[in-house]
Amino acid sequence: MSTASLLIDPTLRHVILATAIGLMLLEYGIGRLAHRETHDWRESVASFGVALGQNLLRAVEAGILAVPFAFLYEHRLFDFAQANPLALAGLFFGSEFLYYWQHRASHRIRWMWATHAVHHSTTRLNLTAAIRLGWTGNISGNFLFFLPLALIGFHPFAIVSMLGINLFYQFFVHSDFAPRLGVLEWVLNTPSHHRVHHACNAPCLDKNYGGILIVFDRLFGTFAARPSDQPLRFGLVGGAPSFNPIQIALGEWTVMLSDAWRARGARAKLRALFGPPGG
Repeated sequence: MSTASLLIDPTLRHVILATAIGLMLLEYGIGRLAHRETHDWRESVASFGVALGQNLLRAVEAGILAVPFAFLYEHRLFDFAQANPLALAGLFFGSEFLYYWQHRASHRIRWMWATHAVHHSTTRLNLTAAIRLGWTGNISGNFLFFLPLALIGFHPFAIVSMLGINLFYQFFVHSDFAPRLGVLEWVLNTPSHHRVHHACNAPCLDKNYGGILIVFDRLFGTFAARPSDQPLRFGLVGGAPSFNPIQIALGEWTVMLSDAWRARGARAKLRALFGPPGG
């Protein structure tokens, strides 16, 4: 998200930031009027701290990250007009498909979960949770999933922009207030679907990975509706919430590397690093 924001005009970027903060304040105000405990102010402040660190790191990493995309685009397999409607449709569905698998891998491979756990560490689902993103996504290898788009022939700026649209859309699904959206629930990743994704109830774990679309979850068997017999709970399974941005961002890495260090034998060490979380 932050890499994409570097391509946006500074004035527009400030407008987007002001709008996002305004919506967060509006959500908080509605929650107070409705007498609902939608926010923990310590958790929200920590989310802003995590977001600040994430954006600073992404700004530093942007130039480095551009190298593999530029290299593959230079050796692309196909040449086509980037603004062609068919090309834009291909980029949209291609990025959504790859995002689904990147997101799914982030839940099933501990090396990647060490970054993604940051986003799931909030015990209240609200718009401030949307900006709590891990600092170590490039170390986890998230960008690797999207390199095929550059090899096919999509320009790196187009790829980053489409992923930015994906994450911008996802900002709005991090709310416990938004209602169900009728027939759109079959196609789009909606707030009701994303609430299930963030819940730590057993029937909700590792479900609803979609970005803008929910169709790949339906296709590959990872879709789940909200359970009707239990209230949703949020946060990490077995984890105590922290309000320290550094601990939030790096805590899972510390635990994972400690487990790998203590594990006996190469196979056990690899399982501690690359097996499923909690496995």
